[in-house]
Amino acid sequence: MEDQIRIILIIITSVSIFGLLVFVFVKNYIRNKIAILVKEKKNKNN
Repeated sequence: MEDQIRIILIIITSVSIFGLLVFVFVKNYIRNKIAILVKEKKNKNN
């Protein structure tokens, strides 16, 4: 029983860390993409 709980906790921790990493990368990617689009729009208007 104790081994099952340990395995479940390891899986939950691994999935949480992986999800956090994916979230950070996607957030940064979207932030950079928006900054590029805003810069292009400013240059187009001027």
